[in-house]
Amino acid sequence: MTVTRRPRSGRARPRRWPLHRQYTGVALDMGSARTRAWVTGRGMILDVPTVTFPGAGAVYPIQRGSIVDTQGTARMLDRLLGHRLPRFSRPLIVVTAPVLDGYAYRTEARTAVEVLRPRSVLTVPSARAVALAAGADLSRPLLVVDIGAHLSEVVLLVDGAVFDARRTALGTGDLDDATTAARIAEAVVEMVTSMLRQDNTSLTLDALGRGPLLAGGGALRPEITCHLTGGLHAPLRAVPAPHTAAVRGAAKLLEAVHTRALPADPDPPDPGRR
Repeated sequence: MTVTRRPRSGRARPRRWPLHRQYTGVALDMGSARTRAWVTGRGMILDVPTVTFPGAGAVYPIQRGSIVDTQGTARMLDRLLGHRLPRFSRPLIVVTAPVLDGYAYRTEARTAVEVLRPRSVLTVPSARAVALAAGADLSRPLLVVDIGAHLSEVVLLVDGAVFDARRTALGTGDLDDATTAARIAEAVVEMVTSMLRQDNTSLTLDALGRGPLLAGGGALRPEITCHLTGGLHAPLRAVPAPHTAAVRGAAKLLEAVHTRALPADPDPPDPGRR
């Protein structure tokens, strides 16, 4: 049987296609030296200097683990990511944050990323992101040593949560005749020693015996790792591609939240020095 449909009179209405919201997620690691971004479906799309240009000169809006220029950070993110995200998207954004003084950083970071019109913003301690990138066993105490360009952190994770932490405003970007690789390694050893002395449990000692997880650009400097191994008297376990470990760990968390493998927990409180 053949059915013939008579055309409707008047101008044909344009066909309306259903609108499908495309899921977009962004993992951000904003350091004082470099900013790295990972986007769902595209992987790592940015690894660039953390700098903005409000006028004739360059301005560095993040310094030693602190966002000192929130509007400058927003301008930088808009310049780097505004045109790279799907139009009309409302991305879920995961931002890494230093452990100590992290509350102030998280507050400023949330304000800065509003320029990307996020659907939601989550933050994750950089040390936990590093552990996720390494696929570390978080059921056991873990020491994470993250040596960046201008900030180094030593963090003890217990059951995946921050138990204790130390930081120093030194990093690979400070290397010169006065600040040597030995001095940076010595600062890390001093932080670990302080944690051992103040820990009334065996958690720090157990984590040290297991071998600290080493990340950041400092993990790529053999002159630093050599001094660290000798100073800590413990094996070091460098994360693959340690300079991008934090953003890759944030990307893992992003995927886990999207697939509901992990709950979207609220921001963790700042840890006290134990």
